[in-house]
Amino acid sequence: MKAPSGETSAAGHRLALRGIGVRFGGLTALDGVSLDVAPGQVVGVIGPNGAGKTTLFNVVCGLVRPTSGTLELNGARLVPQPHRLAGLGVVRTLQGVGLFRGLTVLENVMAGATCTARTGFFSGLLALPRADRDERRLREEAMAQLERFGVAGYAAALPGTLPYAVGKRVALARALAARPRLLLLDEPAGGLGAQDIEELAELITTLPREAGCSVMLVEHHMDLVMRVCDRIAVLDFGRRIAEGTPDEVRENPAVTEAYLGAEADPIPLGEETTPPAPAAVPFVREAAPSAQEAAA
Repeated sequence: MKAPSGETSAAGHRLALRGIGVRFGGLTALDGVSLDVAPGQVVGVIGPNGAGKTTLFNVVCGLVRPTSGTLELNGARLVPQPHRLAGLGVVRTLQGVGLFRGLTVLENVMAGATCTARTGFFSGLLALPRADRDERRLREEAMAQLERFGVAGYAAALPGTLPYAVGKRVALARALAARPRLLLLDEPAGGLGAQDIEELAELITTLPREAGCSVMLVEHHMDLVMRVCDRIAVLDFGRRIAEGTPDEVRENPAVTEAYLGAEADPIPLGEETTPPAPAAVPFVREAAPSAQEAAA
């Protein structure tokens, strides 16, 4: 079997899903779903609860093996294995925060960057000079990501002490520290306020250009999806019922019926279709703790 190619455009990987089907016993979770994520694109996957969105993400990550269909990365057959994805440039965030509770914020982001390490296990074990240089580089790159997200002041803090929105920023910083060429964002706006989502939208739209990665996004916040996505695929009961630009999807009667019922008007641009999340801490404008507080 041909291994996935390392060749990619400057804007990221190309992902192709062809006829993906997943069955759990007598339950069909996905039924012949096909989807393309082109280099430099932000592609959204939306649909009502239970439509199969997370299952599709799990197939791409190798957490669920499809019962039918194939995956390709840059034109080569892909059989994803979770422990090898980062090495292929594929990185996923989780619906929650998902930080390592026993590591500091800085160490969490460094952990995300370990796939870019230039030295191996034995160099670190023997404390060779090149291992020290590599660790310093990883630390500097991790701090640069924390500064990018405005949370460098939390570098010494533990995840359990962080406001939720700060933890979400740290999780995104960890993902970008791995230098992904394909970034899978699983409900990144969950639990965030309006200002937080505005800033998140600005970040996502810059990723193909600034981080050089394609983006596949699962999200319930329709205002975010409509703003940042180049193309959107809509799932309902495990099937793809629509695909197109945000305007095409918004005006599609099948999408309106799946979300709101047959008699409803088209989905308004910028309107939420799920109950609003609980009030959350602002995404960027958190006051950082002092060094003494962070170390406590």
